[in-house]
Formats: sequence, C-alpha cells, structure tokens
Amino acid sequence: MNENSHALELKQRGGETEKMTVNVGVVDLGHVDLLVQEGFYTNRSDLVRTAVRNQLALHADVVKQAVARRTLTVGLQHLGREDLERAVATGQRLQVQVVGLARIADDVTPELASAAIESVTVLGAFQASPAVRRALAERIR
Repeated sequence: MNENSHALELKQRGGETEKMTVNVGVVDLGHVDLLVQEGFYTNRSDLVRTAVRNQLALHADVVKQAVARRTLTVGLQHLGREDLERAVATGQRLQVQVVGLARIADDVTPELASAAIESVTVLGAFQASPAVRRALAERIR
C-alpha cells in the first residue's frame, strides 16, 4: 500500500480468525489432552492459541522490525470499489501488503482490480470474489 491510499480501512481485529491444522505426534497429543484434563487449558485449541501467542510475544521485536522493513500493513485492509476507482483515476497502482486480512469488496470487478492493484502480498488471509482472485492470480505472492 502506498501513502496516497490512506482512505483504505485499517483495523486491528481480534475477532477475525482462520482455521489451521497442526500435526503433532500421538505422545504430544496425549500430553496436550492431559493438560486439558488437569484444567490448565479449556481445550486443545486453547493450548495452541496460547502457545502461538507466547511465541509471537517472544519474537515481538523481530516481527515489529520485519513489518517496518517490509512496509506491511497490520490488521484489516479493506479495498472498496471507490478506493480502487480513486487509485485508477489518480494513476496509482496499489501494492497491497498485509499481515492479517486483506479484503476486496464484492462490488469490485475483475477489470477494476486488475487496473488498480499491482501486487498482493498477504501473510494471513485474503478475501475476494473468485473472479477477482483469478484476475489477480499472477500478482498474488
């Protein structure tokens, strides 16, 4: 994202979640279940969320430096039709770079997305219509 696209909605969202699968050995899984039964965690997911947050906290300085170095937006970046039309009208090509969720509105046409968006880099989740995803496929990293 460049400086002139400040009209884009950015929010830190704790409620936006994405499901992921974690493969662990049966002994580790048994230990997790034991900790749940002993009341340390409410369920397996609670332990995994806690472990992830602890590791992120441990590496917070490195993450912060990488976000700044790579000029990434953190949180939610919502690209609406008006935002993209404004970019095209001013001759801008957006570089969407997000840690979190990048969302392109449903009323954005594949043609408009192609004209306005130069590249998409999302570390997290990317939501767009199937047609817009196809139009941007070669620009998504």
